[in-house]
Amino acid sequence: MTVADLPKLYTLFNACALFHIIIGLVMIKGGHRKPHVVSMIIALLFSTAFLGCYLYYHFHIGHVRFAGQGIARAIYIALLATHIPLAGLNLPMIILTVIPAVRERFDKHKRIARWTLPVWLYVSVTGIIIYLMCYIWFGPPIRS
Repeated sequence: MTVADLPKLYTLFNACALFHIIIGLVMIKGGHRKPHVVSMIIALLFSTAFLGCYLYYHFHIGHVRFAGQGIARAIYIALLATHIPLAGLNLPMIILTVIPAVRERFDKHKRIARWTLPVWLYVSVTGIIIYLMCYIWFGPPIRS
């Protein structure tokens, strides 16, 4: 595997995290706390693997520019305009959600998770769409 292959890998990690976030939500809504915990830990591990690969890739490749034009470019920019700030907010939100759970302060965990969950889901879904747009549908991206 080369550095150029990492977007495929980190997008797979992101998709696996998304899957486990959804499974974790279904489990806790069904009152299944232990499977919820397991699924959310797996989601955290996949998200951590995603972040490591993503940072490694961009450290070695640098910035890439979207190759699409017209309406596709406008959609891509609109997605990025929401994805990037929410992705930056996502990590501290996840940490602030996990800490009360580890401390068994489930009332606080639940209050914070109501905000963290939709952001994490949105960032995961838009991250996959951004990858598809940049590397598959309109790619390859232009290296800057």
